[in-house]
Amino acid sequence: MSYVMAKKQIGEECVICEQTKQRGIHLYTSFICTDCESDLISTDTNNPKYKYYLKKLKKITNPEIYS
Repeated sequence: MSYVMAKKQIGEECVICEQTKQRGIHLYTSFICTDCESDLISTDTNNPKYKYYLKKLKKITNPEIYS
């Protein structure tokens, strides 16, 4: 079984909730589960929870392109 197939069956760790989930999106080299994605989108910017999301999203770094 290939690495990609095994990863899809097991899931990936969400950069926000740090739980292993099977469904979500990839942002650069990080994974965000669908639960956190929908919660993040619906959270008002005045809500203290929004600052929590921003703190977690700072972990995501833009991958360097080597040529």
